[in-house]
Amino acid sequence: MSDILLLLDQIRAIATTGLYYTQNPYDKERYEHLLQLAAREYAPLTGLSEGQVIESFRRELGYITPKVGVDAAIFDNDGRILLVKRSDDGTWCLPCGWAEIGLTPEENIVREVREETGLEVEVRELIGIMPFFPERGGGPHAGYGLLYYCVPIGGSLQPSHETPDLAFHDYTQVTNWHHDHRQRAEIVYQYWKNNVQSGRLKV
Repeated sequence: MSDILLLLDQIRAIATTGLYYTQNPYDKERYEHLLQLAAREYAPLTGLSEGQVIESFRRELGYITPKVGVDAAIFDNDGRILLVKRSDDGTWCLPCGWAEIGLTPEENIVREVREETGLEVEVRELIGIMPFFPERGGGPHAGYGLLYYCVPIGGSLQPSHETPDLAFHDYTQVTNWHHDHRQRAEIVYQYWKNNVQSGRLKV
């Protein structure tokens, strides 16, 4: 199914981009047909109706690009990473979410952390960019996850309806991960070890 999702995402992008740019009525008809085919195959894989999928496709105008998400790397003094358990599938992940329009990446991660954990954080540095694709757990779309090192400056740990459980963990002991978040945890832990634990950066 993963290969099918990636193929459908590429077909959807070609069709939507083509409909936006082309002036040729015959090409418009062809792109419309491609969009309908993609929606028809998407529907049973996503649990949405074909009409809902088409409506979602049509809301995206212009050149179709990968989606952007933001992830927060927050540590305690022992190098344990703050993880949240998702209410949708019961797996563990970094505090994260889709970036909202009108906010900078840093503002988005501050918002996500506040909503999911109750903490107020200061965003210190971009650790890395994690590409993801449908076959790697990116849902029906490809995108990029921006991994940020963050330091708590207020608030207190509080669960939310999205994250009913949260705690600092030794990531090597966690087994029930959300898609590729173990790999993300490994990346941010190496950053902490090389920069914070070594004293190169102040907490």
